[in-house]
Amino acid sequence: MTESVNFSAMLTWLLDHRGVGVGQLADRACVPADEIRGVLAGETPGEALLRRLAPALGFHAADLFILAGLAVPDDLAPLDAAATPWIACIVMDAVHLPAAGRSELLRTIRALPQEGRRSPFVPKEPEPLADGPGGSLVRMFWYRNLSRSGLAHAMAVVTPTYLSAPTYSVIGDGHSELTPRLVTDFAALLGIEARELAALTGVPLPETPGPPAPEAVDAAAVLWELRRLSAPQAEHIAELAKSMREEPRAEYRINAPSW
Repeated sequence: MTESVNFSAMLTWLLDHRGVGVGQLADRACVPADEIRGVLAGETPGEALLRRLAPALGFHAADLFILAGLAVPDDLAPLDAAATPWIACIVMDAVHLPAAGRSELLRTIRALPQEGRRSPFVPKEPEPLADGPGGSLVRMFWYRNLSRSGLAHAMAVVTPTYLSAPTYSVIGDGHSELTPRLVTDFAALLGIEARELAALTGVPLPETPGPPAPEAVDAAAVLWELRRLSAPQAEHIAELAKSMREEPRAEYRINAPSW
């Protein structure tokens, strides 16, 4: 099975891969360089440090907490687990829109007012996840408000990966090996560079993949922005996304983008 990569090794690899020194990262994150050196030496990063490192590294903070093996703070979690049923449908409809339509949909989502959190976020389909790479990747989708069935549908339409919902449970509990194809497609829907996600999860890629299709890039952006919506807001966006599509609106092409 794929071995876990500890966070100090992840950070070391990222800095080397990007050609960034400790001092440069410290300046970008506005933190003391010694704190970063401590993490590189094996210390567990604190919450405040991870929050500052995330934008400096170009990661979503929630993803960085997951990669570090730490609990995601409530304020970084999706707003409303009750919105889950609409998330995959919105993403799948979005990738069937032309570029201008996808941009319009994304602007509309971002323009919706931010509602208050009414209760702590609990995934709709909580189940045990392994501490290894498979569990981390599935957890990243949990924190994008995707259920396992939603993940199966979104992946099938946005990427070449076509797996059943229970298969993602097996991946999440660490009983299924991560493949280069799967990691590459996960990366597209997560909006993370494929070579970096592969290195961070310990899965070597036989060759450098090409960039994801524009539809996949926009799907990742839409998926992330949907985290901040309440269930009524998500239902409204789902109806809007479906109405923006040309006929037949009830059908979805498998692997819609041109990979």
